[in-house]
Amino acid sequence: MKDLESWLKERRITEVECLVSDITGIARGKITPVSKFMAEKGMRLPESVLLQTVTGDYVEDELYYSLLDPADIDMLCRPDISAVYPVPWALEPTAQVIHDCYDKMGNPIELSSRNQLKRVLALYAEQGWKPVVAPEMEFYLTKRCEDPDLPLLPPIGRSGRQETGRQSFSIDAANEFDPLFEDMYDWCEVQGLDIDTLIHEEGTAQMEINFRHGDPLVLADQVFLFKRTLREAALKHDVVATFMAKPITNEPGSAMHIHQSVLDATTGKSVFANEDGSMSQLFLHHIGGMQRFIPEALPLMAPNVNSFRRFLPDTSAPVNVEWGEENRTCGLRVPDSSPQNRRIENRLPGADANAYLAIAGSLLCGYLGMVQKLNPSAPVQGRAFERRNLRLPFTLEQALERMEHCSELERYMGHRFVTGYVAVKRVENENFKKVISSWEREFLLLSV
Repeated sequence: MKDLESWLKERRITEVECLVSDITGIARGKITPVSKFMAEKGMRLPESVLLQTVTGDYVEDELYYSLLDPADIDMLCRPDISAVYPVPWALEPTAQVIHDCYDKMGNPIELSSRNQLKRVLALYAEQGWKPVVAPEMEFYLTKRCEDPDLPLLPPIGRSGRQETGRQSFSIDAANEFDPLFEDMYDWCEVQGLDIDTLIHEEGTAQMEINFRHGDPLVLADQVFLFKRTLREAALKHDVVATFMAKPITNEPGSAMHIHQSVLDATTGKSVFANEDGSMSQLFLHHIGGMQRFIPEALPLMAPNVNSFRRFLPDTSAPVNVEWGEENRTCGLRVPDSSPQNRRIENRLPGADANAYLAIAGSLLCGYLGMVQKLNPSAPVQGRAFERRNLRLPFTLEQALERMEHCSELERYMGHRFVTGYVAVKRVENENFKKVISSWEREFLLLSV
């Protein structure tokens, strides 16, 4: 805390945003004067924050009080001094500090998404392994729109015109929003967010930002803060940035591809490669675990009703857990690389996923394959879209049922977390089903 106090004083910070991530990935917490923050060395929040839905509702009372203390007590949120960042868009010198959640006995709270990622990383550490990840974040820029019933439209660029048609990898189309992206890069640099390449993706005004590879917890923190940063940069330029999985009809969805590899914690060498550079058994077992358990862990990577709108054949999103080298039609792609950099790209998570949980779930599936010595299927040559053994659930309801009955997820993530997560997502799904869509009004109103 002394180092943190010095950091705050050097930057003349006057306010601190104390943050935790809820199940959805929304930043919850308090804004406090720096003097109070240092005096209290953290904050208290109701445990119920971790069971709040994206609509602000909660799970039913019987389940609510079985997962939480009946007295609705506070949890203790302690700052992680390695997760302190400036807030470059704030009017006053402000810092944002990511906190971890503990109960009154000092135990990590199971319902915390950041704690879940820490649990998975501890499993790897016990085996002498160190996972490495590199997320890729896709998103759309759109016009601001106050009416959620209206479809989203592309924003006006520097030329004064809207983008039309598909502009994959177009430099000029990305340059239409240079002022916005300059702010984004500047603000990320101030915060130390390790972003790399900017790409114009396939959709209209759809972009992608790649993160450099690194420690999974650090990268999850950075994705959490990057979403805040990009939204603020977009608003400054009168534009909206959205990480919805499928925000626009007839346009591709937005993914959070996760590249993952595993090193020997002592030597730093990849455990995915043999001495001769060939694929190791641990590498194949890692793929086997992802194939076996991703269908059960899919709600961690596709957490919303809208998430499943990505999973349609021939829409730039895989609908399988097949694997193949340099094959983007597979859910699990093995990019061409040197043996030391051999990795798996999990192409199933959506941009709407909570980064802590998507990374935790993806790594846990691979870990289970490694310790259980699960063998993968044969790699796919050609189009994986044409394979019939898809194995994935196709609706949120089906996915939650499979997650609920997966004993391995409950064993490693805990009963409270799995039960609470499924319950929150079911409440959100019920809220969704109460809304009548424009498609229903257009095609059923006068026809049935």
